[in-house]
Amino acid sequence: MVPEEASVRPAGWARVAVVIVTYNSAGVLGDCLRALADEGTPLAAVVVADNASRDETCQIARDFADLDVTVAEIGRNAGYAAGVNAGIAALDLAHLDAVLVLNADCRVSPNTLQVLASALRQSGRGIVVPRLLYPNGCQQYTLRRKPTVVRALVEALVPGGLAGRLGALGERVTDPRAYEQPGVTSWATGAAMMLSVTAFLDVGPWDESFLLYSEETEYCLRAADKGWCTWYEPAAVFEHVGGDSETKPMFASMLTVNKVELFRRRHNRMHGACYLVAVAVGQGMRAIAGRPTSRASIMALFQPSRRMQELPT
Repeated sequence: MVPEEASVRPAGWARVAVVIVTYNSAGVLGDCLRALADEGTPLAAVVVADNASRDETCQIARDFADLDVTVAEIGRNAGYAAGVNAGIAALDLAHLDAVLVLNADCRVSPNTLQVLASALRQSGRGIVVPRLLYPNGCQQYTLRRKPTVVRALVEALVPGGLAGRLGALGERVTDPRAYEQPGVTSWATGAAMMLSVTAFLDVGPWDESFLLYSEETEYCLRAADKGWCTWYEPAAVFEHVGGDSETKPMFASMLTVNKVELFRRRHNRMHGACYLVAVAVGQGMRAIAGRPTSRASIMALFQPSRRMQELPT
């Protein structure tokens, strides 16, 4: 359904819809919707794609008065990619220019969506990502270089976030200066991404076989395979609370397994084995040092029976 305010969209503005993926998101969804309502862009549609929340998430979405919100209930906790696909499936893409894919724990700043949409209009850009800040205003290091064996090994051997300070040798971009300038990135954190409808129709749906992690990596790399780049636009600022991938062993192990699996799918057997070794070296060293997330990651890498086959409900 197209909200009434879409009819008064200023001339030249992009037709934007929003898909918010939720799972037990009652504590953050209201703020996310409020920020969208206050942002200033007349939205073509807002869809909350819910992964079988057990809290009041769906009711909060339905009761929100200042936006016309559609709830797409998936019926199970199928993951982020499944939520994105279900949300986009509920949209009429023929009448849209772009779709903002959003975590429920993100808050858009005022007058931001058209900044992203304007960046997306440039030839060859299929995905645009904003600058993400923590609630305390600190920069989130969300930009990534293309995964390689050398980068995996560097990040295995160099402690903490120091690998990102070694220029192109690290996968994660941690130079604060890089976040001041717009430009192409290989991939970025998927908490907030604006997708060109034209690019989405060309690239296809997100890969639901990646549960919770690496789905945005796979999508950005697959888009690049088809000639669509991912563009970073720092003039668009979002607040993002952040997740548990670095603190909870279950999620950390899923992240590790998924990134190895993604690399294997995109490379030959030898390169895949080398990447696995590089990741295992880093996780093994940290496991020996007593890090629980690394112990869980090592066990999941080498004992498939310990891997998460489906998300908890």
